Amino acid sequence: MKKINRRSGPRTPLGKARVARNARRHGLSLPVAADMALAPEIAVLAREIAGEAASDARRAAAARIAEAQIDLIRIRGVRLAVTEQLLAGKEVTRKLLRLERYERRALSRRRLALQDFDAAGWEALKLKVVS
Repeated sequence: MKKINRRSGPRTPLGKARVARNARRHGLSLPVAADMALAPEIAVLAREIAGEAASDARRAAAARIAEAQIDLIRIRGVRLAVTEQLLAGKEVTRKLLRLERYERRALSRRRLALQDFDAAGWEALKLKVVS
């Protein structure tokens, strides 16, 4: 008997078509950096986070923080719309559970980027002390 790998994704054309519609449903599976309309907003937020005299590592971490934060704002906007549907009496439990997964992912990305941002700041401080 052949072992089935359950993490390989859909294999049938019908299953693949269904999964392909997920990104169109709410757009949250698309990375925020891929949305050119959000690029200026990300750049401004990253500059505010990093400051003008930041190192390259700190600016890169600030950009990842900004991307995750903008992603969280998008997710919470979708959550607000879904909550309005809930108040209108529609069944949206599955949608809310899916949003929870996206939000956890964005929070995790932001937390890791914050850690990198702090580490880059300490590294720059060490270099100044040694110099």
